[in-house]
Amino acid sequence: MKIHFCGAAGTTTGSQHLLEINGKRILLDCGLYQGHRADELRINRDFPYFDPSTLDHVILSHAHIDHSGNIPNLIKKGYKGNVYCTHATRSLCSVMLVDAARIQEHDCNFLNKMHRRRGGSGSVGEVIYTEDDARRSLDSFVALSYGRRMYLDEGIALTFYDAGHILGSAQIVLDIEDKEDGRRKRLLFSGDVGRGGNELLRDPEPVPGVDIMLMESTYGGRHHEAPARDDAAFYAAITEALERGGNVYIPAFAVERTQQLLYLLNRAFREGQLPHQTHVFVDSPMAVSATEFFRSHAECLNSEVFSSLFESRDPFSFANLHMCRTISESQMINEKKSANIIISASGMCEAGRILHHLKLGITDPKNTILFVGFCAANTLGRRIIDGAKEVPILGGFYPVRATVKTLDSFSGHADHSELLEYFERTGGSKSRVFLVHGEPDSAQALSKALAARHSQEIHIAKQNESITC
Repeated sequence: MKIHFCGAAGTTTGSQHLLEINGKRILLDCGLYQGHRADELRINRDFPYFDPSTLDHVILSHAHIDHSGNIPNLIKKGYKGNVYCTHATRSLCSVMLVDAARIQEHDCNFLNKMHRRRGGSGSVGEVIYTEDDARRSLDSFVALSYGRRMYLDEGIALTFYDAGHILGSAQIVLDIEDKEDGRRKRLLFSGDVGRGGNELLRDPEPVPGVDIMLMESTYGGRHHEAPARDDAAFYAAITEALERGGNVYIPAFAVERTQQLLYLLNRAFREGQLPHQTHVFVDSPMAVSATEFFRSHAECLNSEVFSSLFESRDPFSFANLHMCRTISESQMINEKKSANIIISASGMCEAGRILHHLKLGITDPKNTILFVGFCAANTLGRRIIDGAKEVPILGGFYPVRATVKTLDSFSGHADHSELLEYFERTGGSKSRVFLVHGEPDSAQALSKALAARHSQEIHIAKQNESITC
């Protein structure tokens, strides 16, 4: 068996890991790489490390775009097989992949417009795939329930275990009878591991009997400042901004983070912790659709939220909540000048409607920009968090005068200590451990900590590296 690390090795985006087992080629995840624009185009468009038409199976850990976002292009470039995932992941991808295509087309048109306005000729933007490509790709998805074993080929069986990261997120388990060496092996790909104690989801499920482990390392060496469900800090950040007469802009992933925020705001209004006249806007068509999927995939929710779905109250709705799908609805938000909470995608401020809101609000010191999720290196969100005095937004440069706050209690990723706990709960010899989905310092820190408590090999995966197991 061989493992070829094609993405999210030495970085946290573009997850793609190719397995060669018994003559079959299996791709774990097919994510979009996010970073410098020129690198994005080259890596995402061309699949430099494998030919899509040679793959036999694709298995998807969850719907986040850095794990799923290049599936339409994979199929466009010749992949003919199935894409295996959980039921909730399939539902989320039905809107997230189409939305990713729409954002590409919008950004491409905008870049070309700005290029021509500056006197340029030709095109400077290019889309990787279209909305039609995204819709067609959904025909290849095959959904499985957690714990339901399925044989992909002779000697290769797939099972999903709950990862507790976002709705439908899964740890991928392959039980293998390796024809090359005659050994039975259990391979676990962690996907992205949740913290546990999530407002909405169940805790990550321990997997027994693991021999080979591909484990994420996003927060290696780093600890979240606050425990999961640090509701008081969230309410305090909101109240402080509202008391100044400003707006609160929350760049939030449309899936999982937005629904967490709605759940907490629902509770805050019911308990009188926020003024009832406050208006809350969810300005993301995808987030609106994703919220409906949370209601329809109760199998992924923890017992508290599951119970509330069958009571008289809707855990994701309250008075003065406005779910904005259309552009006109988005533009109307600007008519309400203060005391608003605006939740909009993308969470890293790289695309989407949040850019238009930041363009209007980032220069006003009364406003607060509240980050509730991880922002990768080289993204606009990371620049703002790191204290940039001026940032580029939609073709212009704007001084950062708004208050900037970060709350990591919402993080969907396990931190250093929680990753170690996850590793300890994973059963089996774990004789080969490969760290993926982490920047170099993070992977190195986690490797050192694991080596201190685990006698078997800990290997930090490198981009375009092949390993025989």
